[in-house]
Amino acid sequence: MNKIIRLKQQFQLISAFFLETVREPAVLFWGIIFPILMSLGLGIAFSKKSDVVRKVAIVEWNSVQNNPDSSFLAKFISQRTTTEQANGNNPVYYKIVIPSEKLGNTTFLFLKTGWKQAMILLKRGNINVVINENKGKVEYHFDPSNPDAQLTYLKLTKLFDQATVMIDEDKDSIKPLTVIGTRYIDFLVPGLMGMGIMMSCMWGISYGFIEKRSKKLLRRLVATPMKKSHFLIALITVRVGMNFIENVLLFFFAMLVFDFPIQGSTGSLLLVFIAGNIAFSGLAVFISSRTAKTEIGNGLINVVVMPMMVLSGVFFSYHNFPEWSIPYIQKLPLTMMADDMRSIFIEGAGISDVYINVLILVSIGILFFTAGLKIFKWH
Repeated sequence: MNKIIRLKQQFQLISAFFLETVREPAVLFWGIIFPILMSLGLGIAFSKKSDVVRKVAIVEWNSVQNNPDSSFLAKFISQRTTTEQANGNNPVYYKIVIPSEKLGNTTFLFLKTGWKQAMILLKRGNINVVINENKGKVEYHFDPSNPDAQLTYLKLTKLFDQATVMIDEDKDSIKPLTVIGTRYIDFLVPGLMGMGIMMSCMWGISYGFIEKRSKKLLRRLVATPMKKSHFLIALITVRVGMNFIENVLLFFFAMLVFDFPIQGSTGSLLLVFIAGNIAFSGLAVFISSRTAKTEIGNGLINVVVMPMMVLSGVFFSYHNFPEWSIPYIQKLPLTMMADDMRSIFIEGAGISDVYINVLILVSIGILFFTAGLKIFKWH
């Protein structure tokens, strides 16, 4: 009589599948190491820190400096703060630390700037509160719907009270910001557009090639007179067209539902769109040029897209990461594309403001496309 379960055969099957899995290094990396790296990156950005850093812009500083004896802010900056500069290209911040053993230290970094620059920093998520002094009274400018800005305001009023200077905290001292482009949806939509381009190119081109190669479909094209470059360019062209339709639909949806603005040049936006498609299409061709296993292909695609999804400021500002990492994050293709799209949509940027990143993105795409074309194989 046959047994329902043959333990020896079952064990051999389990052993064979286990060996098949562990003998593939890519499986171990994507199944074990990569999730750990992802949790590390997200943990750094979102975990509660012992020291909370809050950046605040001080505007109209020149008028304050003209009356240092009667100015509360001038006295406060000169007596209570120390200067700090993260690196050579960053502005000077005036630093004050509020110690707390139970809640952790709160560090305020005050930046002297003008209204225009303060609004740009606000839209980019670098700051969330702007202050100025008007007739001896400190005025607070922030978005009332931003909980973090409200918390910063409350901590600032307490800090100024500790300075033993009378501060008028009536409702006139709070100036709600109504500047276009300061909402979270204004920050999110350009990031989603950039991420959509990246994901569409990487998965639509790379995975399509790898899957066809693994099924022995591409090898049938070897006998045809078609050039590899023609085949690749045709596929990229179709993908760019699809990306254009997807981004236009997303933009009109955001405009109709959320009154999403576009303050900059549509020509510069089109250039950034094309440059981003070229960059990620080139990367996609390079990644899929020789890979024949879909498991490895999934891993290669994820190693490109996942870090940029986390680091490049799609859902939250990359300024949440340590200061030393920001210059490296800003050099990622998705970061350059998302930052340029935000600057066009909510800061009124033109071609002169984005052309450098456009050239870099196009160069990345051409370089990787050329390399991928050189090593591309049909089977």
